[in-house]
Amino acid sequence: MKKFFDKSMIKFALVGVINTLIGAGTMFLLYNLAHCSYWISSAANYLVGGVVSFFLNKYYTFNNKDRSWRQVIKFALTVSVCYLLSYGAAKPAVMYLLKNLDRKWQENIAMAVGMCLYFVLNYLGQRFFAFNQEDN
Repeated sequence: MKKFFDKSMIKFALVGVINTLIGAGTMFLLYNLAHCSYWISSAANYLVGGVVSFFLNKYYTFNNKDRSWRQVIKFALTVSVCYLLSYGAAKPAVMYLLKNLDRKWQENIAMAVGMCLYFVLNYLGQRFFAFNQEDN
């Protein structure tokens, strides 16, 4: 089994900074300025950052040269499952723990918590499933 903490985690974090700036900016602007829902705003975060994430993580982070639709499907599956788990868990947990706060604050905090959960789950999914060269 590969060592868990290595240079790929640092590269993944750097790519994550780029995706966070683009995706989170989109998410919070849609939610707070365009008044889109929690789910539309958070989904837009990952739709916008998804393409950038795929190519940067594939070639830069994991140095993966494989070209296949199977890998694209594995990436999309990883991102989708991580998104649903992260944001699906974050919202009810934050709403319960911070029930005395205004709903707008609760949902903004839930989106931030969801981002953190997503980072961890997505790194594991991309490294050991989507871009696992031993498997491709």
